[in-house]
Amino acid sequence: MMLAGRTLLITGAARGLGREIARTCAAEGARLVLADIDLPGVQATAETVGARAVPVDLGDAGSISALAASIAAHEGGLHALINNGAVATDVGGMGFEDIELELWDRVMRVNVRGTWLMTRAVAPMLRAAGTGRVVNVASDTALWGAPNLLSYTASKGAVMAMTRSLARELGKDRVGVTCVAPGILTTESTDYVPEARHRLYAEGRAIPGPQSADEITGTIAFLASEAALTLTGQVLPVNNGFVFNA
Repeated sequence: MMLAGRTLLITGAARGLGREIARTCAAEGARLVLADIDLPGVQATAETVGARAVPVDLGDAGSISALAASIAAHEGGLHALINNGAVATDVGGMGFEDIELELWDRVMRVNVRGTWLMTRAVAPMLRAAGTGRVVNVASDTALWGAPNLLSYTASKGAVMAMTRSLARELGKDRVGVTCVAPGILTTESTDYVPEARHRLYAEGRAIPGPQSADEITGTIAFLASEAALTLTGQVLPVNNGFVFNA
């Protein structure tokens, strides 16, 4: 129960990895606020783990501010933010010259600006907690340079860079900021990924085979705990050894 007594916000919790993070953190004793643009989906997740569901559009600054205000009013504070929400489907399979400007801007608005704005909105509560944590969910595509996925890869590289800068800025208030960089996971969120890319990961991992979402949620739960402060600023490729840190 390493999260007992801690209130966590998880974005992108309607399905896939976000849903599995919620299940693990609930099992570890956390009080959860789950947010997603898909309100019926996030409500379904919330019902299974005894959490509160709140709608949020990470591309809308006003929606993010409203979510933070809701947490301040209902929960009275926050110990950890897990920035998992992102545009991740229907963004690949094309060369960089074929990406439409509208798609590029949408990915950056949600994945990069949304991560920044969400962190900014709840930072006062994380500072006040005294043991605040931010866990950013990136992707190892930004570590090995996945082709035909430039907008998503670039956005997740930006999230990694933000993690390091935020760790410097928030560290004086004992708020730790870390980042996990998974590879392709076996969830409904990755059904669109070509079989060849799934096979590349399965065959290229140091621990061969597919990787399920629940294999990395324990790491995320730990990073949201009080014990994880010494890891601040680090990017952890939780991908069964497909990519190693230098």
